[in-house]
Amino acid sequence: LLKPAISNLHLVSTTHDDINRSFILPFHVEPRNIVDDDPQERVSAEAAILNSRVHYYGRLTGSSDRLLSPPDHVIPRPEEIYIYSPLGTAFKVAGSDHASKNPSIVTIFAIWNTMMGTSILSIPWGIKQAGFTLGVVILIFTGLLMLYCCYIVLKSPKAISCVDTSNWEFPDVCRHYFGKFGQWSSLVFSMVSLIGAMVVYWVLMSNFLYNTGQFIYNYAHNVNVSDSEFGTNGSDKVICPYPNTDPGRNDTMNVLYLGSSGNDTSDGNSFEHYWSKTNTVPLYLITLLLPLLCFRSASFFARFTFLGTISVVYLIVLVTFKAVRLGFHLEFHWFDSTQFYVPEFRLLFPQLTGVLTLAFFIHNCIITLMKSNRHQENNVRDLSVAYLLVGMTYLYVGVLIFASFPSPPLFKDCIEPNFLDNFPTSDVMVFVARTFLLFQMITVYPLLGYLVRVQIMGQIFGNNYPSFFHVLTLNILIVGAGVLMAKFYPNIGSIIRFSGATCGLALVFVFPTLVHMISLRRQGRLSLPSALFHSFLILLGVANLIAQFFL
Repeated sequence: LLKPAISNLHLVSTTHDDINRSFILPFHVEPRNIVDDDPQERVSAEAAILNSRVHYYGRLTGSSDRLLSPPDHVIPRPEEIYIYSPLGTAFKVAGSDHASKNPSIVTIFAIWNTMMGTSILSIPWGIKQAGFTLGVVILIFTGLLMLYCCYIVLKSPKAISCVDTSNWEFPDVCRHYFGKFGQWSSLVFSMVSLIGAMVVYWVLMSNFLYNTGQFIYNYAHNVNVSDSEFGTNGSDKVICPYPNTDPGRNDTMNVLYLGSSGNDTSDGNSFEHYWSKTNTVPLYLITLLLPLLCFRSASFFARFTFLGTISVVYLIVLVTFKAVRLGFHLEFHWFDSTQFYVPEFRLLFPQLTGVLTLAFFIHNCIITLMKSNRHQENNVRDLSVAYLLVGMTYLYVGVLIFASFPSPPLFKDCIEPNFLDNFPTSDVMVFVARTFLLFQMITVYPLLGYLVRVQIMGQIFGNNYPSFFHVLTLNILIVGAGVLMAKFYPNIGSIIRFSGATCGLALVFVFPTLVHMISLRRQGRLSLPSALFHSFLILLGVANLIAQFFL
């Protein structure tokens, strides 16, 4: 779930154009002006004069104005650039612009990895809420819609011709068109997505930690967990934790039964008292994560982001294995529920659109990701391929979990917002998945907290770490929100859909479409069909958010 993080990581490369824009960056030192071949050598007076000349050009105008930028003959080629130190030493710049860029395949999978988050756990639940047929259609349609809006965001800086936008992000574009209102609005809605992600993480970490501890306790104490109706044909066991999903029905789903061997009842009750998914485990996490949030730098935790890719790949393998073992259980009833199946079209479909808005959300960091693409002319193609892979991954997981859910004997409406909850604690493969995800989230959570702190503290105090007291107060508020949600409303599907619909309204539908229409109007190219279509997109975003409050 580290989607907003990439928007705050600026990829720096020492290209010829970059030096034209940033006059305090590396400058040229001819080889004859270096005393000898030592990596760190004194810089001659002639080299220092060249440095002064570049700085002189820099003082003539702001970096956003191209008119008085240093001419090309003043700036050397990238391979001849040295970094000048005020201490009088020169360092050769390693690599070049071409070497610092990524091929298309790396860019595509970077987008895929960034977009893949905890939303994948709620896709089967969202399809169940919308109905199987309607859910698949909505997933494809929403993916195409989000791709188009992301394409608008990607090309928005290039539509501004009066200033240099090469280092701009989308909040800078919003500030250009809407002033301070656009800048602060984009910040607020970005905070919604970040804090919403942190709340979801806390709920999931509580869930995974609880089930992991339960698995270890049951294994150590030889506790047997059994249900009479888990699945069909002796396949892997599947459970329905909250069977009474339809108050009008009189289902007789079986209740979990714990039988212990070698333990008295008081020991079991004591463990359950101190190891509760909602009452105690969310509080235990505070002792681990609150100190980590107070670190000045999050660079250590950034080393573990690769675990996200491993977790997603393992989830795909897990889903495939379970589907093969369970088989498909589908019946098509278009508008009416039956004893074991939900209709193909349900009025709860906005819950899926809310989840998908966050699942396909990468708009606040797509410009930064694409800057590292070696072939900039292929940006649109690579973005489209990445969205195709993401959509296929969501579709694969959602369809397989929904189709293989054993109905009968279980009702399809038993599919949980976190589909791992439909497998018992004793399932070894699911235990491995929960452990992987738990460790990944423990390392990513401080990164998200760091990004929240940088944006809020930087905007309010002008300092990313004004004091330990300020940082601790902010972290307590964020952790408190996660603990309260984990205790009183641990429904990640609803948390994801509300945060997705809220941040998506501004950063997916409203700001990109308004920026696009204003740009076309200034160029004299805004047609009536285009204005109507993009206005309709804004209405869709508004309707998506409003609908979440009535379901």
